[in-house]
Amino acid sequence: MKNNNNSLSGLKTVSLLAFLILTISTIAPAQKASVKKGIQFNEESWEEILQLAKEENKPIFLDVYASWCGPCKALKHRTFPDAKAGQYFNENYINVTLDAEKGEGVKIARQLQVDAYPSLYILNPDGEAVLLSQGFHSPEELIKLGRQGLVEVEKLN
Repeated sequence: MKNNNNSLSGLKTVSLLAFLILTISTIAPAQKASVKKGIQFNEESWEEILQLAKEENKPIFLDVYASWCGPCKALKHRTFPDAKAGQYFNENYINVTLDAEKGEGVKIARQLQVDAYPSLYILNPDGEAVLLSQGFHSPEELIKLGRQGLVEVEKLN
């Protein structure tokens, strides 16, 4: 009888492992898919961003943030992952997010004279600021800002 118990125990263990593997493999792709629905930020160098904007004739949406900034974190976790905001900005803009206290972000924040976080800029394809808004924005408010930015870019053309 001990052999049957060991066999049954082993079968339970194998079944539990199989269940866990299937569950994890089903959840992980779903989480990845949901991340991709939001705004996709380009991680190239600033020079490459400017070149891409010119090549695609698209304006740039630039989020300038600080790692300690509460409203910046809220944008990152609540607004930028939104599917509607992602669809709008991914279709119409080259999207960039920069930490104003690290790397290229320091130089660009200085050039733009950033004085509050988050600072959300709409830049024309040449990298010139045409619109600035600061603070937290809901997905709907961000899309409204994006639409306004396209109007401002068109005025300059």
